[in-house]
Amino acid sequence: MTMAGTVHRQLPFTVRFEWGLDGARAVASGADLAVVVDVLTFTTCVSVAVDRGAIVFPYAWKDAGAEDFAAHHDAQLAGPRGGGGLSLSPSSLRDARSLSRVVLPSPNGSSIAYELAQEVPLIAAVSLRNAAATAEWVAAELPPDLVVAVIAAGELWPGGSLRPALEDQIGAGAFIAGLAAAGRGGFTPEDGREGFSPEADAAMAVFNAVEPRLHHALRDCSSGRELIGTGHADDVEIAAELDAGTAVALLRDGAFQQP
Repeated sequence: MTMAGTVHRQLPFTVRFEWGLDGARAVASGADLAVVVDVLTFTTCVSVAVDRGAIVFPYAWKDAGAEDFAAHHDAQLAGPRGGGGLSLSPSSLRDARSLSRVVLPSPNGSSIAYELAQEVPLIAAVSLRNAAATAEWVAAELPPDLVVAVIAAGELWPGGSLRPALEDQIGAGAFIAGLAAAGRGGFTPEDGREGFSPEADAAMAVFNAVEPRLHHALRDCSSGRELIGTGHADDVEIAAELDAGTAVALLRDGAFQQP
């Protein structure tokens, strides 16, 4: 690997933070756990569904095989937001009369989780709803020298390039703050390894700065305003439910589910 590649992997830090699929591929190399954060709205949808006892299959966006994949797994296929029925809308999953097995494609968080499943042993879906619960589970159940790659999914510009999304940096920072509160990642060079990368520290600082006005921040950020403008204000409110979710969502056998 080139020197630039090594630098971009955020070595030797054990808690790393990056953006999008390319960033995920860089910092997830050698990680024991990848945490995918897509607050508006994939990982919020996963949190809502898993809280209800459902399992959620991530799937690539606009893949023609989604219907066959859902049928093979005896699962409901979530459709476009606003189309009626299950969709990439937390409120649709919360309001569903029955919810058991769901295939949930998305262009960002779902696609990243789907890709990382090939190379990272354990993947968690984290939103503001379950950031604290997930951090507590990691601290209680996984080894102290665990290498964690935290990925803010971000959004896509119309041309397909990454648009960093504030809500995902906030959500990632909430999880990293939870690790810090649990005493994880606070290594020093004297320990023979580093803890939080500067990028991870910065994400945590963003969360700490925004937390007192979290609902306002999600409503006023670009992604929140976009959803509100298309009639999905309820989804933004659900996404801002800090620590309301109790279920940890881990990718096992191809689906996010409780441990």
